[in-house]
Amino acid sequence: MPNMTKEALEASLKKLLLKKPLDKITINDLTSDCGISRMTFYYHFKDIYDLVEWSCLEDATKALQGKKTYATWSEGLFQIFEVVLENKPFILNAYHSISREQIENYLFTLTRTLIMGVVEEQSAGTSITEEDKKFIADFYKYSFVGIMLDWIKQGMKEDYHQIAEKIILTIHGNIFHSIQNFTKPEL
Repeated sequence: MPNMTKEALEASLKKLLLKKPLDKITINDLTSDCGISRMTFYYHFKDIYDLVEWSCLEDATKALQGKKTYATWSEGLFQIFEVVLENKPFILNAYHSISREQIENYLFTLTRTLIMGVVEEQSAGTSITEEDKKFIADFYKYSFVGIMLDWIKQGMKEDYHQIAEKIILTIHGNIFHSIQNFTKPEL
């Protein structure tokens, strides 16, 4: 039951974002649209930004289900772009209304989960340290997020398929090579 309330609040937020900017939406707007009390809202979220963060993480989880292997990571990348595009009013509004850091954190969460799954799979049986695996995942995460933020900043007008294909071509085989470069030789 609690997730139904959270999902209803998320749907209301996305609906209201089509009409006005995030910084003009109130808790009262959300609760009136959902037909719930303010206390119910506060039972689930501390504020609207907490709802935005939860919504982003929910979308991320749905987008990446089962897409964290080398064979499926490019599919996961396309799904990240699709989720962002499907939520274009939400993302653009949030991008312009809240700190860029919150959008970056959302995108970092999306991409790091995807890349870390690939790094873990590709490093199986090697002596690479956890710290080095995290570094490799973070390196590629920052690349993805930077490119995606540019796309968002430009209004998501460019075809994301072309952007994703360029990322895939650039990265193809490089995660494995990075792992090999970091792997400690066995003594």
